[in-house]
Amino acid sequence: MSSESATGMGNKVAQVTLAFWITKICATTLGETGGDQLSITMHVGYALSSLILIGLFLLILVFQLGARRFHPPIYWAVILTTSTAGTTISDFMDRTLALGYAKGATILMIALLLVLATWHVSEKSISVDRIRSRRVELFYWAAILVSNTLGTALGDFLSDDSGLGFIGGASLIGGLILLAAWAYAFTRINRTALFWIAFVLTRPFGATFGDLLTKPTNQGGLNLGTAGSSLVLGAVLVTLVIISTIRQRRGVMPTEP
Repeated sequence: MSSESATGMGNKVAQVTLAFWITKICATTLGETGGDQLSITMHVGYALSSLILIGLFLLILVFQLGARRFHPPIYWAVILTTSTAGTTISDFMDRTLALGYAKGATILMIALLLVLATWHVSEKSISVDRIRSRRVELFYWAAILVSNTLGTALGDFLSDDSGLGFIGGASLIGGLILLAAWAYAFTRINRTALFWIAFVLTRPFGATFGDLLTKPTNQGGLNLGTAGSSLVLGAVLVTLVIISTIRQRRGVMPTEP
């Protein structure tokens, strides 16, 4: 009996294609601007914003866990809330607790490795190709929440502490993402390892790109504001999710990159 027959569930997560990465970068960039909108622009603060956004993440996760198959709006809503919550959690650690970006990123890197190691010991795999059981899905979302939080800390470190600035940080991370894509296409490096490397990297890319859009020009940003940037990114994300939903209902799967 197949695992799908045994659990009554189909694959619960998005297929990893070029469209997946484009949507993920959009969601993580919106997570940066949205998190800043709540914690900074609206003066809610990092601690309370983190509690609110973690609560929202858990609420939407209930619907994701209750689904029997992949639903693009629910799936990407969970991705977005992990990214938004990750922004405020990282900022709370690095700024409110005064850990600093480097120390915060190190702690989160260790946390991510612990989640992945526990997942591997429990399931003998950390592959994201088929997420069909509740336990595996919980590992999946725990790893995504931690990786998106880690990505925020890395992005802030590159843009603020490294001296690269927002454009330099985004360019460096963009180059590393392209390197991971090249490795996927032309080498035999483990595909699961490359997925998690790319997944972590797309978050600091979103963080630095989000900061580039929102920060004042005297800080190297474009001064578009968190509200305006979030609205534009939200519209793009909704469009991408609608396209994904239509394609899924038509039974047309995107071509692998």
